[in-house]
Amino acid sequence: MPVKEIAFVSIIRTTFDVPYATEMTERARKRLEQAGFALTGTTTPLTTLEEAHSAAQELAALHPDFVLIFQATFADSTMVQAIAQAVDAPLLLWAVPEALSGGRLRLNSLCGINLGGHALKRAGLMYDTLYAAPEDASALAKIESFWRAARTRTLLKGARFGRVGEHPAGFETCAYDAPALQERFGVDIVPIDLREGVFEQARAISAEATATVKEQLAARVDGLEQMQAEPTHGTLSAYLTMQQIARRDHLNGFAVRCWPEFFTELGCAACGAMSLLSDEMTPASCEADVNGTITQYMLQSISGAPAFGCDIVALDAELDTLVLWHCGLAPLSMANPDQVPGVTIHSNRKLPLLMEFTLKPGTVTLARLSHARGSYTLVIGKAEMIAAPPAFSGTSGRVRFSREASAVLDTILSEGLEHHVSLTYGDHVTALLALAHMFDLPVVRL
Repeated sequence: MPVKEIAFVSIIRTTFDVPYATEMTERARKRLEQAGFALTGTTTPLTTLEEAHSAAQELAALHPDFVLIFQATFADSTMVQAIAQAVDAPLLLWAVPEALSGGRLRLNSLCGINLGGHALKRAGLMYDTLYAAPEDASALAKIESFWRAARTRTLLKGARFGRVGEHPAGFETCAYDAPALQERFGVDIVPIDLREGVFEQARAISAEATATVKEQLAARVDGLEQMQAEPTHGTLSAYLTMQQIARRDHLNGFAVRCWPEFFTELGCAACGAMSLLSDEMTPASCEADVNGTITQYMLQSISGAPAFGCDIVALDAELDTLVLWHCGLAPLSMANPDQVPGVTIHSNRKLPLLMEFTLKPGTVTLARLSHARGSYTLVIGKAEMIAAPPAFSGTSGRVRFSREASAVLDTILSEGLEHHVSLTYGDHVTALLALAHMFDLPVVRL
């Protein structure tokens, strides 16, 4: 996880209780530093518009992931607006409660963020708010989620994804709009020819190179030696090729046309290669699903752990779960630790190399950057991956939502959502909602 930097700014109007406001500011700074945040920006509270303009220029030069404005007392909106207009970063406006003493209103902090938020809304500028004492655990939790979302926003602006080949005919769910993705999120899509860009380079990979990968993989899975040698070499060659391309071209992930050419021309499955890439935090999706790869990148950036793109293939009414599956490209780190993961051949094409295991139990967050409505939305859900026997060959798991699985499935089908959904482990819904707000994305909840 990178250093958790926050641009921290405090605002104080000197007609309020300055010593108390200063104390509150120091309590907030101390609490954040104790939680592992590195605070940048001015350490002196801003009390005038001139000071705000100066601080805004300093902050703009730092290119922060986000700016936390601690509204220590009431103030008009001009200082908040000065910062918001100068710094290209999400704003979190933090107000603190004070005792209902029957005496003087010492801070009036809440009214301050109300005034600032109104001005930002009218100006079309994005912001979020927080109303809690510095020591309130909920404050720290929100700031942590907001930082993860803001950091992901920064990473997306400038991320590069390789599209290896084109999506199959009839897979409109994998279509993408490169100019719109660049304009809306700042990502670049780099076309890579399937044959010249990947297959030719993969064929040049030596047996010695794949032997090293195979030895490392054999320590993590069962059955590798029983796989056909030549197609196994092909899958591992494809993995090494895309790993090299990612380093050479500074790519953050791949959307791969995994069939039929991988089977018919390279003579192997792409699944195992994509599993290994995703496990190393280079997300890879099948069927050249660009938006799916971007979703995986969002999830791994927020969670700090690999993400997996999969199909929803069945409703298990008896267990009230949905079955998530794909041929064999889930990251190995997602395997149930009670079982040693295996390897297998593709169920239709009868060629290796695929991973085979059930997904480990635990809380998962699901998401999809969807274009089903003709404009971008972010699909978000949280569920429990339950311990269950494999539903199908390959990599699969069963998830139980807080509402009936049939209702979740009805949402997916009635909304016409894409057939791929991505998941990562942990509860990251709050961070995803913050990210959606930062990009002004409507949300569909599963």
